[in-house]
Amino acid sequence: MIFITARFAIKPEHADAWPEISGPFTEATRAEPGNLYFDWSRSLDDPTQYVLLEGFADDDAGVAHVTSDHFKQAQADLPAYLQKTPEIVNVKVEGWSELGELAVQ
Repeated sequence: MIFITARFAIKPEHADAWPEISGPFTEATRAEPGNLYFDWSRSLDDPTQYVLLEGFADDDAGVAHVTSDHFKQAQADLPAYLQKTPEIVNVKVEGWSELGELAVQ
């Protein structure tokens, strides 16, 4: 699985609307056959920061994502709402495992 996390610093005047602004891109990505998840979270400490967790089944799914029409549209549209270039971590992993230190009995 390809696991990606990215931090987005949204311009303050657009931070509350970010879910709607990024909505078409989010919906289209979630509909991709190789997409496992595409989940946004908002920072509790900084209301202008959003974190995106993405999972793709394999390299082919990752390539399909970054070459899709909706990805190209996001590249054209979304930077206008950002304070700076997003930061990203992109790795291949086996998948989710349990957090044993907080095991639920």
